[in-house]
Amino acid sequence: MTDAAIPAPAIATPQRDQRIGQMIVVAAVLLAAAKVALPDGLIRPPDWFVLPFADWINWTFAFLKDDLGLIYLTRAFADGVEWLIDITANLLYGKNRWPRIGPIPWTVIAVTAGVVGYALGGWRLALLSGGTFVWIAVMGQWEWAMETMSVIVVAVPLAVALGLVMGLLAWRYPRFEAVLNPVLNIAQSLPHFAYMIPVVVFIGLGPKAGAIVTIIFATPPMIRMTVLGLKKVPPEVIESGQMCGSTRWQLLRHARVPTARTEILVGVNQVIMQSLAMVVLASFIGMPGLGEKLLQLLQALRMGRSIEIGITIVLLAITLDRCSKAWAYRQPVHFERGTPWWVRNKLLLIWLALIAVAFTLAAFIPEAHEIKRRQAFTLSKQFDAGVDWMLVLLDPITLALRSFLIVWILVPLQNAYQWLPFAAVLTFLAGIGWMIGGARSALVCLAYAGLIAMSGWWDRAMITAYMITFAVIISMMIGLPLGVWASRSEGRAKIALLICDTAQTFPSFIYLIPVVMLFGVNDVAAIGAVIVFGMVPMCRYTIEGLRGVPPELIEAADMSGATRRQKLWTVKLPLALPTIMVGINQTVMFSLFMVIIAAFIGTRDLGQEMQRALSATDVGKGLVLGLCVAFMGLMVDHLAMRWSADRKKALGID
Repeated sequence: MTDAAIPAPAIATPQRDQRIGQMIVVAAVLLAAAKVALPDGLIRPPDWFVLPFADWINWTFAFLKDDLGLIYLTRAFADGVEWLIDITANLLYGKNRWPRIGPIPWTVIAVTAGVVGYALGGWRLALLSGGTFVWIAVMGQWEWAMETMSVIVVAVPLAVALGLVMGLLAWRYPRFEAVLNPVLNIAQSLPHFAYMIPVVVFIGLGPKAGAIVTIIFATPPMIRMTVLGLKKVPPEVIESGQMCGSTRWQLLRHARVPTARTEILVGVNQVIMQSLAMVVLASFIGMPGLGEKLLQLLQALRMGRSIEIGITIVLLAITLDRCSKAWAYRQPVHFERGTPWWVRNKLLLIWLALIAVAFTLAAFIPEAHEIKRRQAFTLSKQFDAGVDWMLVLLDPITLALRSFLIVWILVPLQNAYQWLPFAAVLTFLAGIGWMIGGARSALVCLAYAGLIAMSGWWDRAMITAYMITFAVIISMMIGLPLGVWASRSEGRAKIALLICDTAQTFPSFIYLIPVVMLFGVNDVAAIGAVIVFGMVPMCRYTIEGLRGVPPELIEAADMSGATRRQKLWTVKLPLALPTIMVGINQTVMFSLFMVIIAAFIGTRDLGQEMQRALSATDVGKGLVLGLCVAFMGLMVDHLAMRWSADRKKALGID
């Protein structure tokens, strides 16, 4: 057969998709350039294109609440949750409710926390756990902290139980999992405030509303980790159980769940951290505690006291995170048959002795039972003095930076985003989707962006998009080089990952403190908080991606005489890009959550409207706004994960 008889190979699908996507992107640019000639219906969504989603949602909620009487069921459940909260509140800070035996002395709780920390992780964790509660008591924040903890100790077990049951059902019934997965995707992409509005309508305000919104918000990660753990159970474990004649229930109880223990306990860790984050933010719906106090202090710009409360929240977050992680990865201890009872329960006996001493001290020394506010130690004056000194020192820099960003970057960028015709934006997103994942990804992008356009909040969504774009770019410009620098040394990598892990435990509200302190209440402060919050996953995944490059490839580059820069650009970064893309995806998701919370300090985006919807308890408006944010996040997530998967396949990475 001659060469002329050999048929020309068809263009590979990825190449064809690239060309089609590029053509669509060019069409989008031409549409934008021809804006003056476009009809109004292509510049902004026409009235006929906007659907009354909010009215439909409000009608649905009214039907469920009033016609079906769902409100009576939700209020009855809320009353049960409130009864539990009253018990924990009475025990922790002495609220006048049943069983009327509280409050437990702070020394007893501090000793208990220390013993738990020691049992889970040794002396360091014991000092962290016990020291956290000593700090809270000495700083006069005991009642506020216990108001927060009284809700957490109720919400976490309920969220864990609900997530475990739903996870078991999703693992057992694939059809249920198929229906549940899209719901979980949206639920984990919704901003915090979107959860609060329906809860306020069905439950009202106060601690019980805070507990229920926390349960709803914290349940999805528990479901996912339960399903993941049960699916990872090795088949040989099940075969061993079946050979022993175990029933289905016995296999689940004694084989599957114990084998999936680590993943399930990691889910518990995530529930605890999500609960703390939501309880702090639930101050917007009347949840008392540390969040409410921090909100009041930030509104009054009392930075010294805000820093004190912020330190307490951070310490609680780190303590809960470290203890729950230590529990997840701690292996059960087994004793030989015949070991004396006191040896097997030595730590329990030590704890009983210590709390007996603590109760005795509390009976005779009032300060060992409760430290009054007037007796408490405070660093607020020192913090205020430090803040004032820093502001005097940095004010010329922050003022110049704020003016430069607003005049030369933020306002022009916002105007550019709002100038773009919506038809050009939809076409551009379809082109990017086609380049990355073909027709399917293009349709996904069109669907998400089209729903945002049909919601009637296109202009506000574009303001949010411009803020996210700028924040993510700056986060990448800072986080990527930091990650590269840290990855060059094992010691630096460990320290940087520890800092990232610690920073990710902080409730997002904490990030408002430094930016308000430096920039005041404005868009620059809001974007600054988004950048700081979003920089953490960028740095973390860069380090993990670069440290995960197979050492044999680096050795091969060394043997070929490559310099450190050549190894970085030709070996490490190309192989680490799929992991770094996951970091970019997480940065976008973190930024979307933070930009909604940052509306508290002044923005005109979807977050501001969501806070207005919360104030007016407008469920329809609030959920539509929340879904707009979720669709933006889900679109980026789809593109990032599709690109990352294709890149891994091309590189032969599992």
